[in-house]
Amino acid sequence: MTLTETRTWAEIQQQPTLWEDWARTPHLANARAWIASLGPREVWLCGAGTSAYIGDIVASGLEGQGLRLRSIPTTDIVSRPRAYLPTDALVVHFGRSGDSAESVGLLDALDALSPATPRLNVTCNPKGQLATRPAPGPWFSLVLPEAAHDAGFAMTSSFSTMLLSALALLAPEGAGPVPALAARLRSLLRLYAAEAGAARTPQRLVFLGAGPLAFAARESALKVMELTAGAIPCLWDSTLGFRHGPKSFVQGATDIVLLLSPDPHAALYDHDLAAELRSQFPASRVTTIGPGGNLDVPMPEGAAWGAALVVPYAQILAATLSDRLGLKVDDPFEGQGTLSRVVQGIQLHPVTP
Repeated sequence: MTLTETRTWAEIQQQPTLWEDWARTPHLANARAWIASLGPREVWLCGAGTSAYIGDIVASGLEGQGLRLRSIPTTDIVSRPRAYLPTDALVVHFGRSGDSAESVGLLDALDALSPATPRLNVTCNPKGQLATRPAPGPWFSLVLPEAAHDAGFAMTSSFSTMLLSALALLAPEGAGPVPALAARLRSLLRLYAAEAGAARTPQRLVFLGAGPLAFAARESALKVMELTAGAIPCLWDSTLGFRHGPKSFVQGATDIVLLLSPDPHAALYDHDLAAELRSQFPASRVTTIGPGGNLDVPMPEGAAWGAALVVPYAQILAATLSDRLGLKVDDPFEGQGTLSRVVQGIQLHPVTP
């Protein structure tokens, strides 16, 4: 099977059309109206792994724009539920399958310790517990289109569509930016594929960014590590944080991807760091992605929305490197029994009121 015949490749490429089709439905407007009817003073954004990074991007990107937003991974709440619960915040819960141990564990903890807490579950699986399990208090299930329920190992369409859904629900502008973003990504995907195809196979990779793009960098690093089955170690950090020790990761053929902020002040620091890294590490290849970058990605809507445009570069690069390494792109850990598409092996310990 060639790279372009894999499910993962198809799921990356379908994102613009998926976004457009989803934005035309009434589901986002209905969920947004439900949130408005509650009038929450605080919103928690919860998930595990990639689903947690969605919350990080949204909370960072919408800071100071109205609602108080907190990104709290389900992994934190499930392990220490009484440190967080009870709460009267609206809990927005992201999960591709809706059936992972942490997803179920958060539902259990809320039922036991904070049953009246309103819940908005955002999931890609209409049969999972996030879509079907009723709650004691107010709850709303937002089920994304079936196409967003990635069949491949890595979260690609599910990540970007849940991210845009969260922004459409919580940002003042609603879903307005989605059609323009879809059109922009459609043209960028061809550019990304050409860039990834021409890239070397590095010994290590680093992804960097500021604000919401720091968390887009985190998701980008995860995609490469997942799809190369750990063969290419990756690091992520913020633009200014990278100098404080993590820069020691760079050695030999370590390539660096710096996600450029649309914020003019933050971008000054991005460009300073890119110049410094090119000077200090001539063996590294430094690629800037964003407004005016080596890969020019305009982000007039802001960095949180722009995250949905730059992470697909990492998705394509990860799939390309996986294929080049001879791995099964749709399941790079096949036969190892160490990682699976839906996390397994977690024993949930009961939470009692």
